Amino acid sequence: MQGEDERSIGELLAQLSQETAELMRRELRLTEAEMTQKAYRAGKNAGFLVAGGAVAYAGLLATMAGLIMLLGRQRRRPWLSSFLVGLSAAGAGALLALKGLDALKQEGMIPRETVETLEENREWLKDQTDRTR
Repeated sequence: MQGEDERSIGELLAQLSQETAELMRRELRLTEAEMTQKAYRAGKNAGFLVAGGAVAYAGLLATMAGLIMLLGRQRRRPWLSSFLVGLSAAGAGALLALKGLDALKQEGMIPRETVETLEENREWLKDQTDRTR
């Protein structure tokens, strides 16, 4: 049987090919696991967002109705109080929506661990091919 140092170039390339294929399979499994985890967290957080938004919306409607009634009594112009309260709510809603959109952009769906290990694997593969020359 041949020793480690006595293998032919063909045998070394075959081994390199097998190891590269196994490495790619492992990277795919890592990517799948990482993306599944990110999707799970995003779905869970989206559920909290929807539930919180529904409850907050009900509270906001009740508060707005009270403000409209209060301002309408003092100024005797219900249309103006409705306009002012609606404008304030629209502004606050726009700010909250922008904040939520920014937070979603920050999370990102790039599998960072996989990208890092792929870079490491590229370097390893480069070193392996340099050794066989």
